[in-house]
Amino acid sequence: MILDEIVLFTYIFSLSIILIFGSHGFIMIYYHHKYRKNNPQPKDSHDEDVVTIQLPMYNEMYVAERLIHAICEIDYPINKLEIQVLDDSTDETVDIVADVVKQKIKEGFDIKHVRRSNRSGYKAGALKEGLKTAKGKYVAIFDADFIPKKNFLHKTLKYFTTDKIGLVQTRWEHMNEDFSILTKIQALALDGHFVIEQSVRNKSGFFIQFNGTGGVWLKECIEDAGNWHADTLTEDLDLSYRAQLKGWKFVYLRDFTTPAELPTEMNALKAQQFRWTKGAIETGIKLLPMVWKGKIPLRVKLQATFNLTNNFVFPFTLLAGILNVPLIFIKNAGPYWNFFNFMAIFVVAFISTFLFYLFSQKDVHADWRKKITLFPLFMAGSMGFALNNTRAVVEGLMNRKSEFVRTPKFKTEKKTDKIIEKNKYFAKTKIQASTYVELMLAVYCLIGVGAAIYFMEIAALPFQLMFFLGFATVSIMSLRQSFIKKEPLVE
Repeated sequence: MILDEIVLFTYIFSLSIILIFGSHGFIMIYYHHKYRKNNPQPKDSHDEDVVTIQLPMYNEMYVAERLIHAICEIDYPINKLEIQVLDDSTDETVDIVADVVKQKIKEGFDIKHVRRSNRSGYKAGALKEGLKTAKGKYVAIFDADFIPKKNFLHKTLKYFTTDKIGLVQTRWEHMNEDFSILTKIQALALDGHFVIEQSVRNKSGFFIQFNGTGGVWLKECIEDAGNWHADTLTEDLDLSYRAQLKGWKFVYLRDFTTPAELPTEMNALKAQQFRWTKGAIETGIKLLPMVWKGKIPLRVKLQATFNLTNNFVFPFTLLAGILNVPLIFIKNAGPYWNFFNFMAIFVVAFISTFLFYLFSQKDVHADWRKKITLFPLFMAGSMGFALNNTRAVVEGLMNRKSEFVRTPKFKTEKKTDKIIEKNKYFAKTKIQASTYVELMLAVYCLIGVGAAIYFMEIAALPFQLMFFLGFATVSIMSLRQSFIKKEPLVE
C-alpha cells in the first residue's frame, strides 16, 4: 500500500510539473491574439553601411560551397560587403572552401578564409575571433545549412530603426520539410517556436533569442553585451539574454524567412536536441540570477524564467512514462479511484499544447489541416526524446562540460535526395548506452499497452501507445542508422 501511494504521489507531482509547463501554451495563445496587430515597422530605406557576414563552419563538405555561392548572390553593394568564412574544418571542407574563396576573390568579393589552429570555444570562439577584424557596422551570421534570400540585407536592415536595436532575427523556413516523416515532425515542432513563441515574446515586450543563424547583429551590441562566451552550449541564447539585460532591443520578423535544411538522421537530431537542451539549462543557471536582479518588469522576469527552465519538463515526462505501467495495475488493485478521477485535469496540458501548435500552423500554412494531423506523432516523438533530453538536463545541472557536437548536413533539399550515398557524417562513435535503454523502455511501454488492453483502461491506452511508439521509433532509427556502413573521413 505504501509503495502504491509513493508511485501515485510521484506520478501526480510529475504530471503537475507537466501541467505547469504544458499550460503555458494558453498564455502564448492569449498574447498571440492580444498583440496580433503589434507588428514591427521598418524604415522606408536604410543606409548602405558595411556589413560583415560570418559563416562558421566545421566539416561541412556537402553544403559549404552552396552557402558561399548564396551569400555572394545577396543583393548588396559589393564594396560594402565583407564575408568571413570561419572554417575550423578538419576534412575535405578546407579544400572546398579554399577553392570557392579563390574564385570569389577573383570576382571582386571581399571574402576571407579564416582558419584557426584549434577549435577553442567552438562556434562561439570562431565568431569571436572573426569579430576582432570585422569591418562591418552590422554582422550577419549564417550556419552552413542555410540559404539566405537575395533581399536578406535590404529587408532586415530597415528594421534597425533606433540606435537601441541590437538584433533583427528572421524566421527559419524548412527547405526539406517533405523529405521524410522525421523532417515533417521537426518542422511542426520548430514552427511552434518560430511562428508563435518568438513572435509573441517580441510583440509582448518579453525577451527573445537569437537563433544562432539567420539574423543580423549590430556589432556594437555584441561588444557591449560582453561578446561571445563559450561557457554554454547555446552561445546564441546566452548572448541574447546578456544583450537584452543591458537594455538592447530585438526585432523578430515572423513574415520574412530564411530557408534551412532540417536534420534527416536520427542520431544527428538527438545530438542537436541534446545540445539545445543542455545549453538552455547552462544558460539558465548562469543568467537567471542576473535576470532577477535586473531592473526589468516582473512579467518579463517570469517569462524569462519559464523560457530558460522549460526543459525541466523532460525528466518528469520520462518519470511519468515509467510510472504509467504500474499505475494500471495499481488502479485495478487498490481503492484509489479519487486519485485517478483527479488526474483527468492533466489532459488540460495536452489541450494547451495542441492549440499552441494548431495556431502555429494556421497562421502561416494554407495546408494547416494536413500538417496538424502529425501532432500525435510529434507528441510521441517528444516522449521518445525524454531520455535523451533528460540526460542533457542532468548534465547541465551538474555543470558537466561536453564537446560542441555539430549537426551533420547532407544537402537534402528535396524528397528525392538520398543521404545514404552521402554518409561520411553519420555518427562515427559506437552506439550510446542510452539507445539500448530507449529500446528497453519501448519494450517496457509495450507491456503497458498490453496491460491497458487487458484491464480495458481505455483512457490510459493512448498515452501508453505514444510512449511506446516514441521510444521504439527513436531507438530503432538510432540503431539502424548507426549500423550504416560509413565511408572514411579525411582528417
